[in-house]
Amino acid sequence: MTTDERRTQILALLKQSTRPVTGTYLAEQMGVSRQVIVQDMAVLRAGGEEILASPQGYYLYQASIEIYRAVVAVRHTPAETEDELTILVDVGVEVVDVIVEHEIYGELRGMLHIASREDVRQFIIQWSETGARLLSELTEGVHLHTLEARRAGQLEQARAVLRRRGYLIE
Repeated sequence: MTTDERRTQILALLKQSTRPVTGTYLAEQMGVSRQVIVQDMAVLRAGGEEILASPQGYYLYQASIEIYRAVVAVRHTPAETEDELTILVDVGVEVVDVIVEHEIYGELRGMLHIASREDVRQFIIQWSETGARLLSELTEGVHLHTLEARRAGQLEQARAVLRRRGYLIE
């Protein structure tokens, strides 16, 4: 299989999938290393493909679905992270990213794309296993999340539940 054929197959797999596809899975399917997949993704993106990466894997941006979007400011401890994410997905919103303001670098953004309790579980496991620090730890728990929902009312529900828990900064 040529490089171009492999990249065409990668795009086909991403188009067919309704969930993010891991780089490891793509590497196994294509018979190449994970690093080759990372390079393929970079070339495909440079060629104009709207491929996004999240902790769950790669996926294609789909603008055809009507999405409601809001950015919320929150503050909580690392120990409250699982609760925050769980209450958000339970009202039906996707936590797209986390954003913090850094003194030197300005805005730092981490892509999350957490939309289900299973996504929350996987995120918490990954965090625990890696021992990585959360971006929010750089700002004493203050951070932003971009939220996406299929219905506008879900965003207000998300704000309400964050407010009740004392996480929402208003």
